[in-house]
Amino acid sequence: MPAIAFGGDYNPEQWPEEVQDEDVRLMLEAGVDLVTVGVFSWALLEPEPGRYELEWLDRVLDRLGAAGIGVDLATATASPPPWLAHRHPETLPATADGTRLWPGGRQAFCPSSPVYREHAVRLCRTLAERYGAHPALRLWHVGNELGCHNPLCYCDVSAAAFRLWLAERYGDVAELNRAWGTAFWSQRYGSFDEVVPPRTVTATANPTQQLDFRRFSSDQHLANFIAERDVLHEVSPGVPVTTNFMVTSHIRELDYHRWASEMDVISNDFYVTAADPEGYRELAYCADQTRGLAGGGPWLLMEQSTSAVNWQPRNVAKQPGELLRNSLQHVARGADGILFFQWRASQAGSEKFHSALVPHAGTDTRVWRETVELSRTLDRLDEVVGSRTDNDVAILVDYQAWWACELDSHPSTDVTYLDRAHAVHAALTDLGIGVDVVHPDTDLGHYRLLVVPTLYSLTDASAARIEAAVSAGATALVTYFSGIVDEHDHVRLGGYPGAFRDLLGIRVEEFYPLRSGDRVALSDGSAGDVWTELLHLAGATAEASYVDGPLPGVPAITRHQHGEGVGWYAATRLDRPSLAALVARLVEEAGVRPIAPGRPGLELTERTDGERRWVFVVNHTDTEAVVDVAGHDLVRDEAFGGRVPAGGVAVVRR
Repeated sequence: MPAIAFGGDYNPEQWPEEVQDEDVRLMLEAGVDLVTVGVFSWALLEPEPGRYELEWLDRVLDRLGAAGIGVDLATATASPPPWLAHRHPETLPATADGTRLWPGGRQAFCPSSPVYREHAVRLCRTLAERYGAHPALRLWHVGNELGCHNPLCYCDVSAAAFRLWLAERYGDVAELNRAWGTAFWSQRYGSFDEVVPPRTVTATANPTQQLDFRRFSSDQHLANFIAERDVLHEVSPGVPVTTNFMVTSHIRELDYHRWASEMDVISNDFYVTAADPEGYRELAYCADQTRGLAGGGPWLLMEQSTSAVNWQPRNVAKQPGELLRNSLQHVARGADGILFFQWRASQAGSEKFHSALVPHAGTDTRVWRETVELSRTLDRLDEVVGSRTDNDVAILVDYQAWWACELDSHPSTDVTYLDRAHAVHAALTDLGIGVDVVHPDTDLGHYRLLVVPTLYSLTDASAARIEAAVSAGATALVTYFSGIVDEHDHVRLGGYPGAFRDLLGIRVEEFYPLRSGDRVALSDGSAGDVWTELLHLAGATAEASYVDGPLPGVPAITRHQHGEGVGWYAATRLDRPSLAALVARLVEEAGVRPIAPGRPGLELTERTDGERRWVFVVNHTDTEAVVDVAGHDLVRDEAFGGRVPAGGVAVVRR
């Protein structure tokens, strides 16, 4: 797309055909230039096995194409029709306790089912042969939010596929026994035939078995994507293929880092958590992570909401101006397309109270007026398309480390994987500093500051990559419960934090997690909770020690010169002001400069094409912000006066 794409999911099959003429007229009025079609239409496209009814879809694409509206055409395989389960009940997924999940919702299929894949690929080929050269086609869209409702299936079909996956991964059962530590609790397997998924058990399941099952499950969903993608590449060459990720803080089931290299276009769905008054912070973090998956390049926001969603406990409507702020947050962090679910609010079904570009009340509404204004604003930002970011700070995250960190039987249930990543990201954003959120195996050589938050598990190669970056001159902040185990969830012996002992110049003898509600004071005035450690210096210096709690006098924050760089360690969960103070100190030490001086609730991010730079300013506060940036404001098409009103935005070309 030569401009920032704007539009959303279009489901004309939910409406009488005469409504489609009005749809196109309103799309043109709103400036829509890209719509996703056919996501949940399998039952209409193939009402019986092998019998297709595609004429209605012909008319939809022809009508959109005649109006100059591009189509992101879905393969419609996101939700099988009832006839598939009726004829092949073995395609239905099952939970860990053996409960069969039935049709009536969506994604009612086992991701390992060869029967499902056969039917899905056949439908995909049929659509590609018919529409692969259609002039309206801009993008292929495989499935939808893969793994959202059926991420882990424990049925017998999955069990058989899991055994094959394990045999390929380990080669022989002896290697599996070593990796899984089956000498514990008499779990040794005599053959792969004895292995089952980690179904409901009498005690806690083997942790490495749980990890491998998650890896397997992510790979099964990915294999389904690749099977459809390859057909589309074969029949419809040159048309890019995507599927919409769900990079959020509450969905972790697919390892998107493994998926990213298989995508022609990285796409994401994101819905702000209405219950969180600072939900915009999660949006910022997840958008930065999505850009990381895109290798720092542009990506597509496939779904967000114009206002309320339908599936949160309290579906709070967005406040005036929030739609614009949320959308520009995504653009600021690399999105070259802003799409929504959905075009027209449904009259029936589970999502009928989900907001849309065209609400139930029609176009004489605040949502419609803000939608049109957003489209006009995006038009004025088209010059940023294709630009990237140029940040000096990276936060290192890994889905497999997330899985491992939150397994059962750990020292404290209060330790959660994303907690420190979000907290440090917020502290950096408040300082006006741009952040990349990337995998540890990314090229880290150009970063001045690395943040390694609760990276509980990692490979030797990842640890070496981080160590090399610090040795070459980077500053790193490592938090508690990092470097503890390898990729098999085996503890790295010799003292914690395992993989990072030498880098940090410390050795931790024992964990001392805190009781719920307990806090500790530090000698530098900081405060912490959740976690403490019996830590010994092995070359590092103590920057702060515990004043009270179970370990008075023991170092809590340490600093260690390592090669040309420095490794910092935080052995407790610092509260918000304390963490902000530490991050500010690290930023200064690493020589990281802000885009402009920031403050809490004011976002400053930057995109560049190598010659020009655009500073995005999003003011989430209820007071005017003064911003030390000079240039032309694209939002208002005038010289930037250095002030952004409460709840306002600016995009300044420097």
